[in-house]
Formats: sequence, C-alpha cells, structure tokens
Amino acid sequence: MSELGNRLKEARAAKGLSLEELQEITKIQTRYLVGIEEGNYSLMPGSFYARAFIKQYAEAVDLSPEELFEEYKGEIPASLNDDIPEKLSRVTTKKAMEKGNSKFWDILPTIFISILVVGIIFLVWYFFFVKGSETDTTSNNNEKNSAVYEESDKLKEAEKEDKKEAVTEEDAAKENTQTEEEEKEETPKQEISVESKQGKNTVYEVKNAEQFKLKLVSTGETWVNIKNGKGYSFFQGMLKKGETDSKTVDLSKEEEAVLVIGNSTATEIYVNDEKIDYAVSPSKYVRQDITIRYIKEKE
Repeated sequence: MSELGNRLKEARAAKGLSLEELQEITKIQTRYLVGIEEGNYSLMPGSFYARAFIKQYAEAVDLSPEELFEEYKGEIPASLNDDIPEKLSRVTTKKAMEKGNSKFWDILPTIFISILVVGIIFLVWYFFFVKGSETDTTSNNNEKNSAVYEESDKLKEAEKEDKKEAVTEEDAAKENTQTEEEEKEETPKQEISVESKQGKNTVYEVKNAEQFKLKLVSTGETWVNIKNGKGYSFFQGMLKKGETDSKTVDLSKEEEAVLVIGNSTATEIYVNDEKIDYAVSPSKYVRQDITIRYIKEKE
C-alpha cells in the first residue's frame, strides 16, 4: 500500500465509511477506490481519471486535494499524456474546417448566380407593378385634388355667407345688450336713507324697491322683535350665532316695519340683501328701536 493510499484509507476509517458507502458519495466504482488505496493506478482508465478520482476521494474524507497533490506528487500519475487527446482534437477540427471551406468555395458560384436571378426578378417586379401602381395613384390623386379644389371654393363661399350671418347676429346681440343696459339705467337703484334719529329711536325710508324683505342676522346672541306699523309681530325671540342666527320676513305688503333690537352690537340689519348701518352707534345704545318705512312706487 502506498503512503497516499494509506493516508486516504485512514481518513475514511476515521469518518467510519466503508468502501461501499464511499462509492455512494463519490459515484466512483469500488475497484477504483481499492486501486487508489493500494496505489495501483494501472486499474484507472488513464492518469487524468486517476487524479480526478483521488481529488474526489480526498474531498469526501475532508482532506485538501491540493495539499495531497503537492505532498505526494511523486506517487500520483502525471497528467502529461492528457494533452494528447486535445492535440488530436485540434488536428481533427482543423481538417474539418478546411473541408468545410472547400465545400463553401465549391458552392459559391451557385450562390452568386441565385442572387443575380433574384435581383433581376425583383427589378422586373418593381418597374412593372410598383411604378405602374404609383402612376395610377398619381392620376387618382390629381382627380381627387381637382375635386378638393372645387369643394374648397364652395366652402369659401359658404364661409363668406356664414360670416355675413355671424356679423348680423353679432349686431343684433349688441343691440340687445344696449337695450338691456338702457333698461337697467332707466330702472332706479334702491335708496335707503335716515329720516330721523333721537336717542335710541331711528327712522329709515326705503325707496325705489320692488319688494321689502327684511333680514336680521345675529353675530353673537340677541333678542329681537319684528312688527308692522299696526303692531302685529311677525317674529320675536332669540337669535344665536351658529344655531338660529338669522330671520327673514317678507313685508312687501306692509308700509313700514318696527324693529326692537335687544343687542345692537351683535345684530345686523338687511333690507333686500343690502346692509343698513346704524345711525346711532350701538356702543351708545345697546337696545335700539328702529322704524323702516317702505315707500312704494305709485302706479
């Protein structure tokens, strides 16, 4: 038994592996494993396989193949003879390439003639079919263009008529706008004026108004009473911001409205959505009695 074989066998025994178990791990036949342990490399298919089997054996028993090859390089078969198959392969490949090149040069004239024939066929097809169709297309396009020009002239005439109609409509719209503006100018704007004020009492007059809608808005908390000139109360109660913060009453049929404002500092008064400024400062009189006379237009 060689020293390398003895080293490998001891490592196998240390791992508790039999030759059969080692065969399962490495997939190397048992007779080759025995040959490695005995140093009988003549059993191997060649020196290349001997080195490969030794490497697999060493890795299976946790030994470094590189260290073993270095330490026992005198025992392990050299791999010089493994280069011979590679050289033979190169020679064979070169011969095959030369043979292939020879065949290529043999069929080159045939390839050239085939390409020439295909080119001639393509030129014939191009001039007879493609050019012919382009000529037909050009004549068709000319006919279409003439038709388009005729339609274009008709469209231009139609556009001129449309512009005339548009100008007429625009003039009519301007006239309507002017008429509406004149009517607006003729309609007088609502006029609210202070007729008198004394202490906490103030009298306003509303003129040029088609309706008489009164709205009280609370910005805090206030008590109000909305009456007509005859003393009839349309609403009295508390107005609170965020809850019941406003009250609107239509008094268009009445001649005047009498308001009792409990907290004028937190109450806003609107007549037909136009806010009225207090003639008497709320800081002077918190409670204020306000009369608003509605002067209707005479028919």
